Amino acid sequence: MKNPYVRIARPDHWIKQLFIVPGILIAVILIDNFKFDVNVIYNIILGFLGTCFVASANYVINEYLDAEFDKYHPTKKNRPLVSQNVKKSIIYIEYAILAVIGLLFAWFVSFPFFITDLVLLIMGVLYNVKPMRTKDVPFLDVISESVNNALRLLLGWFIITDVYLPPVSIVLGYWMFGAFLMGIKRYAEYRMINDPEQASLYRKSFAKYTENSLLLSSIFYALVSIFLFTTFLIKYRIELVLCIPFMCILYCYYLHISFKSDSAVQKPEKLYKEKKLLLLCGLFCALAVALLYIDIPMLDKLLSDALLSLK
Repeated sequence: MKNPYVRIARPDHWIKQLFIVPGILIAVILIDNFKFDVNVIYNIILGFLGTCFVASANYVINEYLDAEFDKYHPTKKNRPLVSQNVKKSIIYIEYAILAVIGLLFAWFVSFPFFITDLVLLIMGVLYNVKPMRTKDVPFLDVISESVNNALRLLLGWFIITDVYLPPVSIVLGYWMFGAFLMGIKRYAEYRMINDPEQASLYRKSFAKYTENSLLLSSIFYALVSIFLFTTFLIKYRIELVLCIPFMCILYCYYLHISFKSDSAVQKPEKLYKEKKLLLLCGLFCALAVALLYIDIPMLDKLLSDALLSLK
């Protein structure tokens, strides 16, 4: 993509909207008498398009306001707003057009979907624009950016239904899962720059971070997310708890990838190149699907209030 105005909208990052899919699947599984029809297909298409345009609006404002900092990053210094001359007026117009188109698509899905997409847009402002600019505050930067993960789960859910709300445990778990991904991304960036002073020029929050604090906070997010996922699974389908050890393996392997030079975790849109990670994800999904249909009555005893008898 040679056009700088197209590049800053990052259409190559639209693949991240696949994080909407779990919300769709969870809604389909939990809602009784769900019927897959033309309206569902219509909502899925409009929902994905709306979220892609809103995300691109956030990317535009991100690149515009980060240009003065990106010049200190080894690779981001080549971004259009850093390396090329672009007109600010066109940037403002592009942001407005993308936001309006995205929200327009969202409006035709459902009102809850529209509100969630609007919150996604607002989070982009809070994350990037002063005086809030949460991306400059250590730990809050990760927590606030990963809210988008929970919002994407809600978007997937509201594509399917505008009548029910999803279980709080899965929403919070998905949020903390996103925080783990963001924390590991920060950790990999900090290690790659390998110069605390240079890192703080690129991202102000790095002035308060260390490798240890980034790594330990990421492990904390991972543990909390697994706890919340387990809570959800015990309540709605205890057989799926058997997926948790495999989920832990996925978390560990993702952490392993972050140790690589110029790790793909810094650019999640490039994770498709990590073949072993994709294989593990595929095996995890296959196991989860199998456990949706395999009943293990013995596990129900774990939910009983009665003491287990030895006789």
